[in-house]
Amino acid sequence: MTCGILLVTHPGVGSSLLEVAARLLRQLPLDAEAFEVPFDADLDAQLPLASAAMRRVEGPDGVLVLTDLYGASPSNLAARLARLGTPVRRVSALSLPMLLRVMNYPEQGLDQLPATAAAGARNGAIIDDA
Repeated sequence: MTCGILLVTHPGVGSSLLEVAARLLRQLPLDAEAFEVPFDADLDAQLPLASAAMRRVEGPDGVLVLTDLYGASPSNLAARLARLGTPVRRVSALSLPMLLRVMNYPEQGLDQLPATAAAGARNGAIIDDA
């Protein structure tokens, strides 16, 4: 089973992370798209646009939605997406290590991939005192 990946972020975050991941991996193994929520966005107006983005990446197992900041507008919009009927799991604190970890485990389903994403973020934070 495979999932689609939707990054729901503040402007400039999601598209930049996807661009870097695509350059590093040469090809993304999962369908992925960034949906960037304007700072002054009306979430009611953004919901149909975000839903369309989610449908474009939806895999047989559903969609993993990665947001940059829990509790901010992108995260709140992702919570609304999760109530539309598509199988969705959400993980916040999006980072490049998180995204790369997700892309390195494309065979995982929606039940495993959120923990893999969180591990990518945790393991990607290194204190280097050297």
